[in-house]
Amino acid sequence: MIDAQGFRLNVGIILSNGNGQVLWARRAGRDAWQFPQGGMRRHETPEAAMFRELREEVGLEREHVEVMGCTRGWLRYRLPKQFLRHDRRPLCVGQKQVWFMLRLTGDERAVRLDLGARPEFDQWRWIGYWEPLRGVVSFKRAVYEQALTELAPLIEQAPAPLVRCGE
Repeated sequence: MIDAQGFRLNVGIILSNGNGQVLWARRAGRDAWQFPQGGMRRHETPEAAMFRELREEVGLEREHVEVMGCTRGWLRYRLPKQFLRHDRRPLCVGQKQVWFMLRLTGDERAVRLDLGARPEFDQWRWIGYWEPLRGVVSFKRAVYEQALTELAPLIEQAPAPLVRCGE
């Protein structure tokens, strides 16, 4: 779904463990690492999209995680000119994302990268909270910094009740 300004509606997922680390995943067949993320479907809430993407990309269900919170609003990044697909309409100029902070409450063996018809990722690992800023592709770095900064207070808090995000 692309909005009137050309931004694709999307959700980003920061999945943490009990040690304050975050899940970092490698794009299938590439040397590019990122957080799980994905587009929203028409009439889908950000929270519903997040749970769908969580299952599709890393094999986790609602019962495996706790929603700690989400960004207060949409965070945006523009695609570099060489990634714009001028033959598609509407033209997508970038992503508009709500970011979610989750905590894994189940066993990490539940993480599965092979559930989708075309897996997004082929490897994953736990890394330090701020490490993604050094490893993510440059055009996403500012959004990652915004999301990590806004959600950082949640990583140290005790489990909280489910928060309704992005509706």
